[in-house]
Amino acid sequence: MRTFDLTPLYRSTVGFDQIADLMDRVFASETPGQSYPPYNIEKTAEDGWRISIAVAGFADEDLAVEVRENTLFVSGRKSAEDEARVFLHRGIATRAFERRFHLADHVHVKGASHENGMLNIDLQREVPEALKPRRIEIAGASPVERDLVDAKAVN
Repeated sequence: MRTFDLTPLYRSTVGFDQIADLMDRVFASETPGQSYPPYNIEKTAEDGWRISIAVAGFADEDLAVEVRENTLFVSGRKSAEDEARVFLHRGIATRAFERRFHLADHVHVKGASHENGMLNIDLQREVPEALKPRRIEIAGASPVERDLVDAKAVN
């Protein structure tokens, strides 16, 4: 595992603590063997994404999707009735899992669907109006006001 020293970032910037913390979390939580279940992240619109997770063998009640503190938690736990079955060959992995996705500010989960062994989670960025850029109209002096100012300056 690579380690990065973010000390220079802390010394020369102000207000970027969240970015440094995010980088620390990503580098600390990435484990090389974490590949189950496989997933895709797809951009569906300018401010929209879809996370698709392959969850073959899981029913709706075996899956949980939850958002806490800008982190999306997706977990799956197989019911106990499946453990009583005897398999001659078991090629479909249905072991318990938990996936975490860190969400940026103002990214919200719009919904989740489970169809044909795929769990699809739709995400949307919704920036509040107060934070959106807005154009400020520049007002010029009216001709009447300009004449009055000139007349006062002469006197």
